[in-house]
Amino acid sequence: MAVPKALVRAGRAVSNSLYRVSGGRLMGKVRGMPVLLITVAGRRTGAKHTNPVLYLEDNGKYVVTGSGSGSAKEPQWFKNLRRTDQAEIEVGRRHLPVSVAVAEGAQRDLLWQQLLVRAPFFADYQKKVERQIPMAVLTPEPDDDVW
Repeated sequence: MAVPKALVRAGRAVSNSLYRVSGGRLMGKVRGMPVLLITVAGRRTGAKHTNPVLYLEDNGKYVVTGSGSGSAKEPQWFKNLRRTDQAEIEVGRRHLPVSVAVAEGAQRDLLWQQLLVRAPFFADYQKKVERQIPMAVLTPEPDDDVW
C-alpha cells in the first residue's frame, strides 16, 4: 500500500524538526548509521527541500547514497542533487554549505564497499533494484557565498 505524499511530507517535517531541535540527538541515527539533513534546490522549481539522509564520513567529506531503501526509483532528493553543484547540510547543530559530486566508476565502487562495511543492509537494497544505487560526495565549502 502506497503512503500518501502528504503523509510522507508531514512525517519528514516532524523528523527534521526533531533533529534540529535536539541538535541531532533525536533522529540522528538510523540502523547504527549517522543521519544528516540535506537541503537541495528542486531541479524544476528551485524551491529548497530538506531530507534526512544516512551518511558516512570520508576524510572530512560526507558521502550519501540515493538508495531510497531499495526503491525501484531514484529518490527525488538525489535527482535534484544530480542537477546542482551545491547544497547545504546540517550535521548535528552545524550548518555547512557543500559542493556536490556524484561518484562514478571506481570512486563509486570504492565508496560503496566502504558503505557496506559500515552498513551491510545496503547490499539488500541493491539486490531489490535493477538500477545501480548512486552515491555522492559532499565537500564542505567556505560559508561566505553559497546560501
